[in-house]
Amino acid sequence: MQFQSYILGSNHFDLDPDLWPVLQHFWPQADTWREDLRRFGALAGGAAYRVADHVDRESRPLLVMHDLDGNRIDRARLSPAQEALLGELAAVNAPPYQGGSWHHHFAQGYLLADPGLYCILTITNCVIYTIHKYAPRFSPWKEELLSGRAWGATWMTEVQGGSDLGANLTQARKDGEVWRLGGEKYFSSGAGLTDYALVSARPEGAEWGPKGLALFLVPRLDQAGRLNYRVRRLKEKLATRAVPSGEVELTNSEGHLVGVAEEGIYYTLEVLTLSRLANAAGAMGLARKAQLEALTRTKRRTAFGKTLDAHPLIRRDLTDLAVRIAGGLALTFRAVQAWEEAWPNRPPYPSHYHYARFLTHLAKARTAEHGTSCTQLAMELFGGVGFVEDFAIARLAREALITPIWEGPANVQALDTLEVMFRKGALEPFLGEFVPALERVGTPSSWAALGALEETLARLRQAEPEEAQWLAKESLRTLADVAITALLYGLAGTSGERYAKLAELYASRFLKGEEYSSWALSAPEVWGRHLEG
Repeated sequence: MQFQSYILGSNHFDLDPDLWPVLQHFWPQADTWREDLRRFGALAGGAAYRVADHVDRESRPLLVMHDLDGNRIDRARLSPAQEALLGELAAVNAPPYQGGSWHHHFAQGYLLADPGLYCILTITNCVIYTIHKYAPRFSPWKEELLSGRAWGATWMTEVQGGSDLGANLTQARKDGEVWRLGGEKYFSSGAGLTDYALVSARPEGAEWGPKGLALFLVPRLDQAGRLNYRVRRLKEKLATRAVPSGEVELTNSEGHLVGVAEEGIYYTLEVLTLSRLANAAGAMGLARKAQLEALTRTKRRTAFGKTLDAHPLIRRDLTDLAVRIAGGLALTFRAVQAWEEAWPNRPPYPSHYHYARFLTHLAKARTAEHGTSCTQLAMELFGGVGFVEDFAIARLAREALITPIWEGPANVQALDTLEVMFRKGALEPFLGEFVPALERVGTPSSWAALGALEETLARLRQAEPEEAQWLAKESLRTLADVAITALLYGLAGTSGERYAKLAELYASRFLKGEEYSSWALSAPEVWGRHLEG
């Protein structure tokens, strides 16, 4: 990768024009952790960037099924470089459980922005979260996971159901102080690496559907030290190769019930919310790396007698990248702020928990769309060599393709948005936050945002249930774009006029359906600030 990336070896925190303003806006303690994030930015742009590329191209995890004596072990063999890096990255999960902030965690996830590596951290974090909140008797496991001596996973997906968790067939029966699980998990990230997994299963006699699911902690080894589940195979994936994903067989596997069985689906949705925030941060982080690669190239490569970034259409494309990333990052960390306030709550949840879920659905879906668009456009700005696997940009484009799919695709996010809006009352705080904010701005673009919001809600309120589902995905986009416009205007108050310009550009493109205004052609502070000087 040394000769195929423009930004390898640079500090990705220092190069980022938006992360620090966004963190200062949403995180009161941000200044305390600036130097820590700068140190992590050096790791993200150095060893982490190089190792992620190395694993993808040259050293994918392999499944070792037996040891020297013929015993079944089902362990993933990793590159020594990946093993060493994961030891350094384990600390990313610590802040929320050691008196710190979720902003700190997700800022590091954004800077890392490798979906395979960050997936390992995220699914481990989900197990830590669950033990911390609902299964404190397993705190020794939590400490192992926090230290990097062990890794976790969330195994919910089954072949017949996919996103339809209510169709899960894995069964659980009580056996003294433990439970015995039987079934198959079809897409199990962390397979072969995992020491402690969260597994959804239906206790004997429980009702059909999602409300009949309980959540269990399943260790790799049972209390007698025997292998507790088997990995049938690892999957060959387009990207995210750093995380071994496979098919897991549970046969009389020892499990430990988390909390109350009847609340299992709620615990599952909590860890899904956590994972969706990670997905949003990672999607924007991938977009940023792709943008930085492309921006550097356009400053260095000459065509038709001048550097690429001197051409109007190139500046238009760079504007598109800057607008999408700034907007998606603002929405992500507004959702993180809401999660920070809501995560201690347990079922039955208060209204601000449902609002955090609502913002997370918007952020997850919209950042995935922006992230894939940005990485594709950045690859296009490289021209033909961007499509060649020798260059860093090609992998970033491949990696981004998972972000709309993981943790529920856009269709699932849209349906969940309808549910939390109208059945859980999350629309009211949304309107209470963003309508006054846009009214205070009072520009044509802010009024256009309010008009788009009013029109979208009127259609949804008048629609029959099936029509509302038909409209749900486009409605989610509009709600997300309204929030992003307001948030960018809000950032102008703390971080300067550049964000008012970004808000105007965002609203004109994504709410009014217009081309970006041509004044941006002469506004390098919008599209090219990252590498000034």
